[in-house]
Amino acid sequence: MMLLGGIALFFLAMQVSNLGGFKRVSGYQVEARFDNIGGLKVRSPVTMAGVRIGEVSSIGFDSTTYEAVVTLDLLPEFNQVPTDTFAKILTQGILGEQYIGLDPGGSEQYLQQDSEITMTQSAFVLEEIVGQFLFSKAEESSTGGGF
Repeated sequence: MMLLGGIALFFLAMQVSNLGGFKRVSGYQVEARFDNIGGLKVRSPVTMAGVRIGEVSSIGFDSTTYEAVVTLDLLPEFNQVPTDTFAKILTQGILGEQYIGLDPGGSEQYLQQDSEITMTQSAFVLEEIVGQFLFSKAEESSTGGGF
């Protein structure tokens, strides 16, 4: 009975941690480059129209362009992703995990193995936005602006 409880606990932990929720099926990989990936992680979901179509398989850094290079592992059944697709880093809820959302373009040519998504939008980092807001308010009060 203890063994069954341990096995059940293991599978529950896998589901909660999102380690068991995505079946590893050999698909195809594409790259996207971002100025800032925020808290994006390997195994973060890749979605299109809210449907999970893949996951982040690796994250690297290009020391020449100073960009993050993100490799996306897309499922083989989603093989008609237009080449002019737009990739953006989104957040689930206000403080949730980050993931990549793909917005398809209108091209009739499709991404292939080792293609690059060239149109990207970096993550919005909440701390940077709050910092900019506070800095602008401090600047307004020092110059006599405001209400």
